Amino acid sequence: MADSTLFDIDTLDWDKQGGLLPAIVQDASSLRVLMLGYVSRESLALTLASGRVTFFSRSRQALWTKGETSGNTLQLVSVEADCDRDSVLVLALPQGPTCHNGTASCFAQAPADAVAALDAVVAQRQVADSDASYTRRLFDAGIARIAQKVGEEGVETALAAVTADDASLRGEAADLTYHLLVLLRARGLDWNAVRAELARRAGA
Repeated sequence: MADSTLFDIDTLDWDKQGGLLPAIVQDASSLRVLMLGYVSRESLALTLASGRVTFFSRSRQALWTKGETSGNTLQLVSVEADCDRDSVLVLALPQGPTCHNGTASCFAQAPADAVAALDAVVAQRQVADSDASYTRRLFDAGIARIAQKVGEEGVETALAAVTADDASLRGEAADLTYHLLVLLRARGLDWNAVRAELARRAGA
């Protein structure tokens, strides 16, 4: 849940658009744009206090917490205002499809971080009760075996770089990335942890 003390809603330009601000919602894990809604001062305050993203429904003229009927809520991660402070970017973790059509995003072709999407699949396979997938077999084999596979895939990637064509290198690099995600999950980490570390280094 976000700390409401870290975001001052009183600094937003509520008068510019009649008391409502556009709110772009983005998946905090995959970075896919999920939807566009509108927030009022009251709905944004409730979002910050409850940790569940709440909008102002212009058609019903009432507050509307996403998922209050479907169960497909948006768990708040952070809120950021744009440069003019007349719109907000909401990072959230979707609990189920965001669109009423049953899709992950209201924008059919909205791009996402493919590595994060793969990491989510790996996480699901890790905890599935009846999963006979290769991923689950890796987890069951233990960290040492997973680490061995990462080493093997690293060598194969390096060899492809010097002896094979681009398609082979892409394939080996994808295999290496997948096994690395499994290793991270086995250690209790995820792709977001690596992405945060990369961001930290980029800003250093």
